[in-house]
Amino acid sequence: MRVLAAVLLAAACAAAAAAASGDSGGGGELPEFREAPAFRNGAACAGAPTIHIAMTLDATYLRGSLAGVLSVLRHAACPESIAFHFVASSTSPARRLAALRRALAAAFPTLPATVHRFDARLVRGKISSSVRRALDQPLNYARIYLADLLPRSVPRVLYLDSDLLVVDDVARLWATDLGPDAALAAPEYCHANFTSYFTDAFWRHPEYAAVFANRTRAPCYFNTGVMVIDLDRWRAGGYTAKLEYWMEVQKQEARIYELGSLPPFLLVFAGEVKAVEHRWNQHGLGGDNVAGQCRELHPGPVSLLHWSGKGKPWLRLDAGRPCPLDALWAPYDLRRRRGARDDLLAAVA
Repeated sequence: MRVLAAVLLAAACAAAAAAASGDSGGGGELPEFREAPAFRNGAACAGAPTIHIAMTLDATYLRGSLAGVLSVLRHAACPESIAFHFVASSTSPARRLAALRRALAAAFPTLPATVHRFDARLVRGKISSSVRRALDQPLNYARIYLADLLPRSVPRVLYLDSDLLVVDDVARLWATDLGPDAALAAPEYCHANFTSYFTDAFWRHPEYAAVFANRTRAPCYFNTGVMVIDLDRWRAGGYTAKLEYWMEVQKQEARIYELGSLPPFLLVFAGEVKAVEHRWNQHGLGGDNVAGQCRELHPGPVSLLHWSGKGKPWLRLDAGRPCPLDALWAPYDLRRRRGARDDLLAAVA
């Protein structure tokens, strides 16, 4: 473990040093990306089901998205059986969207991937300001519309945020049994103070607070950056409209929450979520939504590392002020840099 930690720390330092060399990709242009290693299916993958993964695609989080894809493929037993669905904003200029597609193709030339355009007008009048500007971007709400964006031939999707790494075979998460009724599965955190995710105005309003009265279980917090979604059940349950309802309450009636797209999910699904092991979302590694301070891993096994919060590993590495756990992300960074090593992935092989 000490040897691995030393290698990872060296990788992080190398990445930070390369960032300090001035290769910033400025001028509004996207940086260049190196091609990822090719990962192939083995003989045991014959007949393996297709795993559908949805992620957002934009310039701000592009490095995170590509690193996340690489981590999924690197640890998958059947990487060629994974299909990616990238969601890009309809407001992205054609030139920028073309550049995003080129970056994706440069990093993963043979990746089975589809880019879906999200109509930002669907949420323009429904978004209210939150504690962090990044949470207010329309693309942050695209996960609400996956059942409309993806073709009906896709019955289930795994949604992943663009600031995480998967360090286990994603097929294990994909195989989550949703039971007879659940539309959504995610790790739950019932030790968290659930009441803090809503304002006093919410809890004082008897009709608002009553939404949790008849849930299957006591409502618990869950992070929406990692979700297994049954799209058929989502459509049948009209969940997009239910989420939009609470966004409209927030915008037109009373300020009932502060945290972007998360609270509507809690209002609709908390207490009805199919629980997944905590190992599948070691979240909060980006600190809180204000300071983005360094944090340690939660106790227990780890299958997915999630830099939710303000601090993103690529930004801290570029600034030369990485947190210790950012060294785990650095080997998956596909950005091409002057003087950087092309074999960083070997550090976690």
